[in-house]
Amino acid sequence: MAEPDYLDDDNPELIRPQKLVNPVKTSRNHQDLHRELLMNQKRGLAPQNKPELQKVMEKRKRDQVIKQKEEEAQKKKSDLEIELLKRQQKLEQLELEKQKLQEEQENAPEFVKVKGNLRRTGQEIAQAQES
Repeated sequence: MAEPDYLDDDNPELIRPQKLVNPVKTSRNHQDLHRELLMNQKRGLAPQNKPELQKVMEKRKRDQVIKQKEEEAQKKKSDLEIELLKRQQKLEQLELEKQKLQEEQENAPEFVKVKGNLRRTGQEIAQAQES
C-alpha cells in the first residue's frame, strides 16, 4: 500500500490528520468487558449469553439423554417392580374414578341426593325386615 504524500513532506504549514478517538473503546466499561471476555476465553469459559437456537438444541439434547436413561432403567426393571407399577396405576385409576363420582354427587341437584337417600333407607329397612 502506498504511503500518503503528506507524510513525506515536513512542511510545518500543513495540518497533519489525527486518528479519531473511538468513544466506545475508550470507555472504562468497554475496556473492563473486553478484558473479562479475553480472560474467559483463555480459561475456556463460554460467554453466558448463548444464542437462543443453541440453548434450545442443548435443552433438546439433555431431554433426549434423560429419556434414554429412563427407557434403559425401565428395561432393567424386574417382574416384581413391573407388577407393583401396574397395581399402583390401577389404584390411582380407581381413586380418580371415586373422586369423579364424589364430584358428580356434590354437583348433583338436591332432589337427586334426597332420592338416593330414600332408596338407601328403603333398602336398609327391607334388609332389616328380612333378618
